Amino acid sequence: MVSLGLCGAALAAALASVAAPAQADVPAEEAQGRGPGWHLKDTGTDVRFRGLAAVSRKTAWVAGSKGTVLRTADGGRSWRNVSPPGAGELEFRDIEAFGARRAVVLAIGEGEASRVFRTEDGGATWTESFRNADPKAFYDCITFFDSRNGLAMSDPIDGKYRILSTGDGGKSWKVLPTDGMPVAQTGEAGFAASGQCLVSSGARDVWLATGGGATGRVLHSADRGLTWTAAESTIPAGDSARGVFGLAFRDRNHGIAVGGDYRKDQPSPRAAAVTADGGRSWRQSTTPPPAYRSGVAWLPHTKSAALAVGPTGTDVTLDGGRSWRTVDTGSYDTVDCARDGGCWASGEKGRVASLG
Repeated sequence: MVSLGLCGAALAAALASVAAPAQADVPAEEAQGRGPGWHLKDTGTDVRFRGLAAVSRKTAWVAGSKGTVLRTADGGRSWRNVSPPGAGELEFRDIEAFGARRAVVLAIGEGEASRVFRTEDGGATWTESFRNADPKAFYDCITFFDSRNGLAMSDPIDGKYRILSTGDGGKSWKVLPTDGMPVAQTGEAGFAASGQCLVSSGARDVWLATGGGATGRVLHSADRGLTWTAAESTIPAGDSARGVFGLAFRDRNHGIAVGGDYRKDQPSPRAAAVTADGGRSWRQSTTPPPAYRSGVAWLPHTKSAALAVGPTGTDVTLDGGRSWRTVDTGSYDTVDCARDGGCWASGEKGRVASLG
């Protein structure tokens, strides 16, 4: 763990020291000797991958449009199309993996378009374990506390967010009661932009990111989704295109929120915030990313280094999210890091990259 921590810290410092202007990512075959940065992988497709699960430096899963799921076990040199049969009309936006063989993927959309599939054989076969029957529900994100216990969230129904729960690794799901859920703001919803609008840390803590309402909020539950409290972030909302898009917690206290306005012609002056009390209060980053960011991830085994990604670039922080520096100008929607230090990013036009 000490070795991994030192490697993560060294990589973060190397990224932060990249001379301006920031350089766009490069193909893996051209990356040798180029120093730290994103190394693009050839996925052989042009779909948009907003769902990403980093298992290790070698193994990762991505999920995206046209019902597409890909998996690599050799660091991205080759990709296997393991998409669920007949899912071509679905939009996959989140995926959680528990190794090279087990994964759970979420499709978003109104009514029956929201579904959950699971595989135990590396994607050779899939089982549909949930299909939404409520026309008012729209599921956005999914998260797991461990290999058995997890949650999925839907935009508000009758004024409250709806939470699904599983205790058997995604084989079955049940709707949790909403008695402990705060009332949603008018127009408030989650953003299915990066698979990070619902995230967990530890055995029981989970956070939900919102936008579209009067304020961008972060909801927190310490009992696996039974009761929730809401706190205002410093990321502006007040419009259906603005708010908190992604969250990352390195433990039950320390978290980062990113977001902004996803429209290309609109500024995002306060695109990041931090918390040190589990989301009860949030502080604006003193030097936030310069534009909208949809995904964020802590570098493993470090206490203060993290990455944020969006359509206009990647930023790194070395002080726990208080200040950020742009280190790459490539377009990505989401980012995820594995315990062995392997970090991956994915986005539009089939773009997937690993951090070298």
